[in-house]
Amino acid sequence: MKLVRKGSSLLLFTSLLLAAAGCSGAANQADSAKSSDPVSSPVTTIPVVAKGSSTKPAASLPVPVNPPSISTFKPSATKSTGRVTAVRLADPLTGWAGGDGWLAGTTDGGKHWNVQLQHPYVVQQIFALNAKKAWTTMDIGDKRGVKLIRTTDGGKHWKDVGTVPNYSFFHSVSDTEAYSGNAKTTDGGKTWTKLQVPAAIVGDPYFHDRNNGWAVTAGNGKFVIQKTTDGGKSWRAVFTRKTQVIPGTAMIRSTGTKDAWVELIGDSGMTQTSYSMFHTSDGGKSWQPVLADSGAGSGPAPGFSMNEKKVPRNTGNSPGMLYVVNPSVAFMGGQCEACDNPNTIGKTTNGGKSWINLKPLYPGYGPQQIAAADANHVWWINTDHDQPSRMYVTSDGGHHWTLVHTFDKPKSN
Repeated sequence: MKLVRKGSSLLLFTSLLLAAAGCSGAANQADSAKSSDPVSSPVTTIPVVAKGSSTKPAASLPVPVNPPSISTFKPSATKSTGRVTAVRLADPLTGWAGGDGWLAGTTDGGKHWNVQLQHPYVVQQIFALNAKKAWTTMDIGDKRGVKLIRTTDGGKHWKDVGTVPNYSFFHSVSDTEAYSGNAKTTDGGKTWTKLQVPAAIVGDPYFHDRNNGWAVTAGNGKFVIQKTTDGGKSWRAVFTRKTQVIPGTAMIRSTGTKDAWVELIGDSGMTQTSYSMFHTSDGGKSWQPVLADSGAGSGPAPGFSMNEKKVPRNTGNSPGMLYVVNPSVAFMGGQCEACDNPNTIGKTTNGGKSWINLKPLYPGYGPQQIAAADANHVWWINTDHDQPSRMYVTSDGGHHWTLVHTFDKPKSN
């Protein structure tokens, strides 16, 4: 079956940022050695990795001519916000949000936002090592690349640090070392090296650090999850499964050297999108089926039949953002585009052995943004195309939610 993108499902897939259901950004991720980076992964269909042999040597990636410096773009007197396209927290009180032409910070859990930068771009992702150090990628909208900026003082000052050679999920493991899909930098984003990936790869690879990475390949009625422990020089299959539907793309997030969450996207139709998710916490020796969402319009989830009953199903008929906190805890949004209140959210607190569909149903037909500090403290922003983005927070793991902030209404085109 071919991957079909129809109707508003296409808007969901192309408008969600990578980076967001993608890799880490909370206060407890001081460095990669701690292997506790929370990760978020939105659904995306942007191809960023060439399908080819993994035997070719790594090569330096051409870095585009730098776009105009952000030093010329400063907060205006109005300090306006708008549609939210990315959010990241460093702890339950501190974090950042950004959107069309703006970047703001909060120190009171989202009740108030201080616009730190206004610019002519769209914020794609925000990643934070802690409450002081954070990075933001911005879609320039032309062939000059993805602008990368950073702060080391909690957002008081932002400066250019380079460009990112693709639209994959960006995450940093130190002040200088970062990854985005099949690209690696060790000088803070000034230059990038291309990492080797398996042939017939589906979606983006995910490199947790300089040695450990994951990738999905597919074909001949099956998909394969592969792993590298030498930075992509060699790959080995750690999980193979027959499937009626070849995944159209895959999202992988890792919170440790032995931890991986793999989301596989199937077909779309009738505002429905099928998907499944698997999790390992022992380096790929064993895999836990976490979710299997099939639909009458989208068909079976990858790796499952239409009538799968043994694996939990998330609410909604299409996937929202995935945010992984640690090897035990993950939150995932859902969307029912035919419903009056289409936004839902669910979670696991035991590594995917069971799934809890939480009760909230909120309006908004745009992309969701989810960020979590731990199993209890979660930020959830729901957006409509022409209505203000609204931020809800919970301090009890999603049993109760509070609307803490309504952002400015988006400017009409």
